[in-house]
Amino acid sequence: SLRKGISEAIYGENKTPDQIASIAKRMHDMGQAVLVTRVDEGKAGQVLELAPFLQYNPVARVLHTQYERPTEDSSHLIVPIFTAGTSDIPVAEEAAITLEVNGVSVERRYDCGVAGIHRLADQFPVIQEAPVIIAVAGMDGVLPGVIAGMASCPVIGVPTSVGYGAHFNGISPLLTMLNSCSQGLTVVNVDNGFGAACAALLMVKKVLAAGAKGRSSP
Repeated sequence: SLRKGISEAIYGENKTPDQIASIAKRMHDMGQAVLVTRVDEGKAGQVLELAPFLQYNPVARVLHTQYERPTEDSSHLIVPIFTAGTSDIPVAEEAAITLEVNGVSVERRYDCGVAGIHRLADQFPVIQEAPVIIAVAGMDGVLPGVIAGMASCPVIGVPTSVGYGAHFNGISPLLTMLNSCSQGLTVVNVDNGFGAACAALLMVKKVLAAGAKGRSSP
């Protein structure tokens, strides 16, 4: 993670509060941003007693330190995060907080699914101006492919485990996204908002590096 310029993350689901707090304290003492994913409210309360420098977002189930401020060079690069429905917001928030902790601004565009396609049409200017887009969807998982067909930038699709029986806990939208005919659509694992954010973060860093190189050229 340090090699990539991304803050280390702690996967909290199978760790005890003591283990999470101990790792978080070491990272905090080293001056690193701290991000802990997949933490339920009960465990989060115990961790906060041991590591009060952390904050908790119950929607994303994420513990984190204060957000990094975007640098002057990166302040114009805002990553839109779309969801098909409100049920997809927890995964989207995991992605959003991961980006914000790493100093990248996000624009939340939630409940823009294809069941009401007019809601997405209203977002066309945002889609056209984005450096990279994260699109989160369960059910049939169509939204990322539609956005990729409208965008000139990379789109990262995140399937969620939201849906009915034949949805197979996210496998159905995953396969829809993998089989999309829209160019430029990349897909991460089911419910992996963190992974989508890391991919977007690396893309933003490449854009910034290219801009800095261009400005320094004679």
